[in-house]
Amino acid sequence: MASHFTIQLSNLRFYAPHGLFAEEALAGNAFEVNLSLTTEAPSKTVTSIEQTINYAEVYCITKTIFEERRDLLETLAMEIAGALKQSFPLLQKITVQIIKLNPPIAAFTGSVSVTYSKDFTT
Repeated sequence: MASHFTIQLSNLRFYAPHGLFAEEALAGNAFEVNLSLTTEAPSKTVTSIEQTINYAEVYCITKTIFEERRDLLETLAMEIAGALKQSFPLLQKITVQIIKLNPPIAAFTGSVSVTYSKDFTT
């Protein structure tokens, strides 16, 4: 049975102009991002960052993608997943959750979110 590492980045905060409405492009919105990345663990002890996924790089890639406006959170989640897979070929599974903390919905109190999961082994 194979062993795996799951690397998680939680509660990443961004302020960005994502959304369908013009007001979102102008004013922006607060977002929270949660990432879960799974990779197979090598048979020997991990002693080098090259043997695993560098979470500092994961953050930088996510931040860079997040800075460019998208209409849909679904698009953003899929692009983040694709970019991370391209940067980390060892990546086997990923889950990207994007939470819009203050969606512009009349009389709505709460947040909305999109969660995208991809298994690269199938």
